[in-house]
Amino acid sequence: MVTLKGLREKIEQLESEKAELKMEVERLRKEAEGKAVALECEVAVLREEAESLKKMLDVF
Repeated sequence: MVTLKGLREKIEQLESEKAELKMEVERLRKEAEGKAVALECEVAVLREEAESLKKMLDVF
């Protein structure tokens, strides 16, 4: 049988782990958002480059 003390310790441990995981998820979310923004910029540049190349090929 589990004692009240044991349950309290388990709950405290889980609450601590929960807080740590929330912080990690938030950090990872911000990192992912930053990478998504950078990727959007790269895609925009590539689109512009592709469009420029198409126009250039149409001229020749």
